[in-house]
Parts: sequence; structure tokens; C-alpha cells
Amino acid sequence: MSFESRFQHIDRRVPIAEDNIAIVHDLEKCKNCTLCRRACADVMGVLDYYDLESTGDKPICVHCGQCAAACPFDSMNERSELDQVKAAIADPDKIVVIQTAPAVRVGIGEEFGYEPGSFLEGKMIGALRALGADYVVDTNFGADLTIMEEASELIERVINGHGELPQFTSCCPAWVKFAETYYPEYLPNISTTRSCIAMEAAVLKTYFAEKMKLDPEKIVSVSVAPCTAKKFEIRRPEQNKSAEYWGKEDLRDTDYCITTREFAKWIRESGVDFTQVEESTMDKYIGAETGGSVIFCNTGGVMEAAMRSAYKFITGNEPSPEPFTNLQDVRGMEGVKEADVEIGGKTLKVAVVHGGKNIRDFLDNMKATGKKYDFIEMMACRGGCIGGGGQPRVKMPVADKVKSARIEGIYKADAEMKLRSSYENPEIKAIYEEFLGKPLGERSEELLHTHYTDRSADLGVRKDVTPETCPTSPKFKKPE
Repeated sequence: MSFESRFQHIDRRVPIAEDNIAIVHDLEKCKNCTLCRRACADVMGVLDYYDLESTGDKPICVHCGQCAAACPFDSMNERSELDQVKAAIADPDKIVVIQTAPAVRVGIGEEFGYEPGSFLEGKMIGALRALGADYVVDTNFGADLTIMEEASELIERVINGHGELPQFTSCCPAWVKFAETYYPEYLPNISTTRSCIAMEAAVLKTYFAEKMKLDPEKIVSVSVAPCTAKKFEIRRPEQNKSAEYWGKEDLRDTDYCITTREFAKWIRESGVDFTQVEESTMDKYIGAETGGSVIFCNTGGVMEAAMRSAYKFITGNEPSPEPFTNLQDVRGMEGVKEADVEIGGKTLKVAVVHGGKNIRDFLDNMKATGKKYDFIEMMACRGGCIGGGGQPRVKMPVADKVKSARIEGIYKADAEMKLRSSYENPEIKAIYEEFLGKPLGERSEELLHTHYTDRSADLGVRKDVTPETCPTSPKFKKPE
């Protein structure tokens, strides 16, 4: 080969660009154990599906962080934004508003001796207040908002014929970038609804700021998430809906994103005793949740939440416990799950896929067979957000066991909630009545919807690379 990459030992580790917005690699700590490589190539289907010579020696990354989650030597990590968050807390002129994703409350306890699956919402909020947050709001409100828009969009596509089918979910930024890079032909199929974190951030600096009489230019919006790809998502140029609303071009909807692991590090460094922290509740206006939003972080959770609300929107009736509030066919750790869901005389063919390599195989098979679906949930990480790249690390032999415990902790919380469908959330009703108008309405479209970018040019001239044809892959087969 005449081409020589600046990245070394690619047969044993993932190449991470120096300017990667989400992941950093300390080469001095790397033992070339191959776990990061296997996570990226075999589980995520990213590495070995591009040629560094073709990309100009620029690694393709969807920022999922599974390389960092798999690393046992602290060599791969998220790019930390903790110092910036601490500085904002210390600045008396800043108003720090922190939103927390559903998977964090079922993952954070593992960092402090709790059993996997422990649902610790109250302590999580109490810890954020002890660390100095001015307000704590819930990404679950954003998830309920997402369902209101996404279920309405699904009805437009399926019932009214407005848009491409199948409709893919849009809440996972790693899946979105994966599609933008490898499957841009499906971009019209991805729901235009923004992710729940992005929606929460948009209404935080608009609706919440107005209700609380806060200056949006003084607000520092922080997301605590299980996801490293959110560090990329929040910096997409189009993630500035609050700037458009106020006519202030420097506003970003989300200023910083820290992972569950960063949150735990912050707690430890600050001397807060998580086990003794006083439990607290979310602030009002954008802090209420339902079971439908709680389950968002599980593989199959977005699908189930969407079906609960779609049933109500189409039929006008409350969804029955079976199957709509207990849609068993889309639950669990199986890589691909399918179901037929009957709503108002219409049978929706739905699928749930998690894990990048499973997504790749599923899409290739769908194209090859022509099989038809109406709605497909895609999550890049195995298990969904509960298995995100920023969650507490677990050893590989027990990884799926821990993920299953997190999933069960989330479903248990859902089952115990009085309100289990997004449209029942009283704060969701209020925001539409007072501010948004209606799902898919003019203001909803402005603040809560987005667009996507064809990134296939990042692959260079070779867009059909497989492990067998990738020169840096251990599975490469030299042409005879």
C-alpha cells in the first residue's frame, strides 16, 4: 500500500481524530486490547465500513461512545465539558438550568454502590441542586413533547399519505449521523421531530424563560445524558431555535452536555454524599413526566410511547393496557423486534432495531427484500439510551445483564405512574394551549422540528466498503 495513515495499530484500536467533539483517546494509556475496535466495527458497524485512504485519513465517527464504554484502561473517554459547567455555576451572572435524561436516573446509582436498575430520580435532582443548579427540569417533558409531534407526524404519513414510509425515529443523534453518512437515501424517512433533549432545550430558552421571567441570554442550558453523541448534536448549526425565536444569533439551545459518568465525577469531586443527599423534585412548567416519557430510554420505549398516543389521536379512545401500555413485542434485548399494531382498523407494521451493526443489516435486508414497514425505531446503542456511551462502565461479560436490569427499572417506574401516555401530561397540555398551539402547527414546526444533512461525501470515493474490502480491517481479503 502506498497510503500510510497517521493512525497506528488500527487493527487493534479505533482511530479517533484530534478534533473529535465527543471522544478523546489518551494513547499513552492504550493497551491495544481490541475492545474499542470490536465495539466500533462488530457492534456499531462503523469502523471497517470506510477506507481511511478514501476519507483523506479522517476517521468516520457517529460519536456513540461505545469505544469509551468498552475501554477498561481509561484510555478512551468522552470529551469533558465539566469545567465549563462548573464555571457557569460559579458565575453569579449566569442562570444554570440543567435537564436530565431518563436513563441517567436508572444509571447514576451504579457509580455509588446501588444495584443496577435502581431508579433514583429524587436523589439525582437533589444532587444537581446540591451542586448549584439554579433550576432542574426534565428531559422526559421533552420526550412527551417529542411523542406529541412524532405520533402526529406518523398519522400524517400513514393515514393522510403526507411523507415517506416507513417513518424512522429521530431521537438518537448517533443513528441520525449513521444514516446521514451511510444511508442518506433514507433521510426523507426520518421524522423531522427534534430529539427530546433538543426540544426541551428549545422550550427552556423560550417558553420557560418567559414563564419564569428569565433573561435567555443569561441562561446556561446544560443536559445530563447517557449519550456522548449529544455533544455532537447540540453543536449542529440548526440547534439554535431559541436564537431564531428571540432574534439573538449567539444563543444556542443547549450550551453544554455532560454524561452520566461526568455527573458522577462532579458529585465525587464536590464532596457531595450521593447516598445521603436529600431528594427533590423537578421545577415547574417543563418538568412533568409520564410513563411514556420514562420508557423513552429503553430500546422499544419510543415505539411503545408513540403507539399509546397514536391510538388516542386516531381513535379518540384511551389505549387499553394490552397491548398499548404494555407492548411486549417491542421490549427486551433482542436486536430486531417486529410487531403488528392494530389502531382504528389500520394495522401498523412496526420494528425496533438497536445496535449499529443490527441497523446496517436491517436496512440492507429491507432494501434487498422490499419488505414494508410503517414505523421503525432506531437506536444506535445496544439496549437503547440505557446502554449509551456515557453511562457507567460495566465489564463485558455482564454488560447485557446490567442493561437488562436498567431496562426493568425503567419499566417498573412506568408501571407505577398514574399518567402513562404523553398526551396526559398536564404541562404538555399547558404548553400547547399557552404557547405552541397544536402539534405540527406553525410554532411547533419552528421550534420542535429540524432537517438532516447528506454526509456521504465524508466517505470519499469508496462508499461500499466492508470488512472484507477494508485494507485496515483484520478481515481484509487481498484481491487475488
